[in-house]
Amino acid sequence: MAHKFFAYLDRLRWIKRWSLMRNVTTENVMEHSWQVATIAHTLAIVRKEVLKEELDGYSPEEVATTALYHDCSEIITGDLPSPIKYHSSTITNAYKRIEDEAELEILSLLPKSMQPHYNRFLLHKKIHPQVARLVKAADLISAYLKCQSELKAGNQEFKDACIEIESSIRQLDLKEVDYFMSNFVDSYQLTLDELLSQHDAGHTD
Repeated sequence: MAHKFFAYLDRLRWIKRWSLMRNVTTENVMEHSWQVATIAHTLAIVRKEVLKEELDGYSPEEVATTALYHDCSEIITGDLPSPIKYHSSTITNAYKRIEDEAELEILSLLPKSMQPHYNRFLLHKKIHPQVARLVKAADLISAYLKCQSELKAGNQEFKDACIEIESSIRQLDLKEVDYFMSNFVDSYQLTLDELLSQHDAGHTD
């Protein structure tokens, strides 16, 4: 019997994000998920190694893996733009129910013996609360970086979204997020020559 789980995951590359807005550079869910995973992984490491806070019952690797799978339900639901998703409590609650069913459907595509190993990554209700919080923070940072990229390219379509997302990031009130925003975000807008010149010049912590 051929299991379709990974074939479904491969379809994430065809799901476009920000579909209601004009994009200079299109972004798909697969590449977004990878970026969220790298950011979420870093947030956990910052919490542990920089802020010296205990990770209670989870690891940076679990955070990264959870982030990789955080939008898998969109294989079935598609990417519903945030202005629609959060337009009203009725729509939000309905979408969450659909999302829950989609996650279960995706999980069922795995062999039964493997499903228990994926529960805590695929099902939002099974995710460790602190892991979910870091993944959500990374998701917002990724969205902010997208907005910054579009604005730098002269696309004012993302101006309001950038302001709203930056406000949401500040409201998280997470020190590891503040650290990431202060130490890593600006370099995303550098050109290749600027990145290479900084590398040649050396850098300090």
